[in-house]
Amino acid sequence: MIQILVFLPLLAAIVAGLFNRQLGNLPAKIITTGALFISCALAWPIFIGFLTGSAEAYVAPVLKWVQSGDMSFDWALRVDTLTAVMLVVITSVSALVHLYSWGYMDEEPDQARFFAYLSLFTFAMLMLVTADNLVQMFFGWEGVGLASYLLIGFWFRKPSANAAAMKAFVVNRVGDLGFMLGIFGTFLVFGTTSISEILSAAPGMAGSSITFMSMRLQTMDILCLLLFVGAMGKSAQLGLHTWLPDAMEGPTPVSALIHAATMVTAGVFMVCRLSPMFEAAPVALAFVTFIGAATCFFAATIGTTQTDIKRVIAYSTCSQLGYMFFAAGVGAYNAAMFHLFTHAFFKALLFLGAGSVIHAMHHEQDMRYYGGLRKKIPLTFWAMMAGTLAITGVGLWFAHAGFAGFHSKDAILESAFAKGTELSQFAFFMGIVAALLTSFYSWRLMFLTFWGKPRWIESEHIQHSVHKTPEEAGEDTTGGYHPHESPLVMLIPLIVLSIGAVFAGFAFTHSFLDSSDFWDNSLFYNEHLVHAMHEVPTWVKLAPGIVMLIGLAIAWNNYIRDPGAPARFVGQFGFVYTFLKNKWYFDELYHTIFVKPAFWLGRKFWKIGDVGIIDRFGPNGAAWVVAASSRFASKVQTGYLYSYALIMLLGLVAAVSWIIATAGQ
Repeated sequence: MIQILVFLPLLAAIVAGLFNRQLGNLPAKIITTGALFISCALAWPIFIGFLTGSAEAYVAPVLKWVQSGDMSFDWALRVDTLTAVMLVVITSVSALVHLYSWGYMDEEPDQARFFAYLSLFTFAMLMLVTADNLVQMFFGWEGVGLASYLLIGFWFRKPSANAAAMKAFVVNRVGDLGFMLGIFGTFLVFGTTSISEILSAAPGMAGSSITFMSMRLQTMDILCLLLFVGAMGKSAQLGLHTWLPDAMEGPTPVSALIHAATMVTAGVFMVCRLSPMFEAAPVALAFVTFIGAATCFFAATIGTTQTDIKRVIAYSTCSQLGYMFFAAGVGAYNAAMFHLFTHAFFKALLFLGAGSVIHAMHHEQDMRYYGGLRKKIPLTFWAMMAGTLAITGVGLWFAHAGFAGFHSKDAILESAFAKGTELSQFAFFMGIVAALLTSFYSWRLMFLTFWGKPRWIESEHIQHSVHKTPEEAGEDTTGGYHPHESPLVMLIPLIVLSIGAVFAGFAFTHSFLDSSDFWDNSLFYNEHLVHAMHEVPTWVKLAPGIVMLIGLAIAWNNYIRDPGAPARFVGQFGFVYTFLKNKWYFDELYHTIFVKPAFWLGRKFWKIGDVGIIDRFGPNGAAWVVAASSRFASKVQTGYLYSYALIMLLGLVAAVSWIIATAGQ
């Protein structure tokens, strides 16, 4: 069954991708979407089996793969609780994204290629989470990188889409270099790439050291730091995050798939899968905690100033991933996976809801040209309301009831506080501040989009791209354009994901957080930390809810009660707004440090190496001499007998003269 679940999306991608001209768009969509719904139908029983305790972990062999000296491994599919959680997340979100794309991409002529790429993306992620060895994991790791490149740059005739796809590919190669070195080092230390063998031996490696450049370094710290560099690239953590906002150039369904279920969750999954290794590497864990906490805060600050609806949600993804990483850093891997699980539902919901808004507003993405849409697109409004309540963590702590994010995000914050170290306290503080900012920018998005006066009449993009006759416009005061609700094929995924955003946290809290039997050694489960998490002071439990209300109040004041307040703030603190609006100037900094020197070096190699040396002594040097000699020789070849006789005579005279001169010496 697991083989069918994993390889069916690949088969669908091959059929739709290679035979799209013969099949046409509709059969390609039916094949790929049907394959994903079958995989989803197979994934849920596996998950429920581990949830109820009726299933046991196993490894399903596929084929013999590599046998080279001391290194040997097969292609096999590892199924345990951690895998089961990821299978449900990946196949559920991907199936709904496929269905949603029927409506969103309806006007796209090359739909077969798009759906083939979506299915390929899903297959690569399934390969990653079912990997039984590190090389197989790397295969899936690179597969999602390739698929993201293809999907972000799907509209390849658009220069900005091509640039965004290339940026994502290049930045991820930087992280992947660290991941590769980590895999190489792990094989050298453990003598195997088998994940089960590595994890069983990892605790015994704690405290061991190696010599590098005359320095004694902790073995596990070095390995885990290298592996985490790969996670920083894939999961867009601070320093290697710059590709994520530009990835919005791809179609909105792609954004939902990347952010909710596939590429960006790969790094979190990898750290949790290798959690016994990280537990033996305290320095690496401290680094994971710091980067996660810093990313959580950093991305949230930027989200407060963005005006593109998709970019706001993209930065919220970056911030939420920070929560997951610092949860793993403090040892709460179960809480990290719980937030990954709930986040998949409400983040896919928010992205697909944003796509529905964009569809209604004729592809306008600037929230400044929205307003008053809650009565125009009510189903989309209520779906995004559910997603907003989930991401902001609305709930009642004393009743243990709330939306999805309330259960998982609060568990992360409580775990960080319960850990008790200085770094975990820093992570807790950053998480609380980020929760306030998350509430502010999430409600800001809702108020700008669904409340206030309609502002789409001011959008030249909408008005220039919509043509209505006076009879069609009627009494409309908005310039003749009517925002419209999305088709049913787009609304069904929103309804299903809304159910997840409302109930996913409440339904699975006990299993993810309090049951070591549920995880069954698929990750490192810290029972002491789980117990301490439930014993934190009351103010710690109340803090996330309080800051959520503060963020809501600030957003309501600035965008409903007093819409002029943001402009006054910008006028008074323009430097802060500019700094955040320009994303802390990371792109400009990288352009100065890396891009400009790379171009300078490239030009030097071109001018000096290529033109000055290769061309000078090649095409313009030796090749020129040969060409000139050939031209001279061609002139000698006249075809007349007396010319050849003269040349022979001159040659004979020269030879005799040389012999006489040589004999005289």
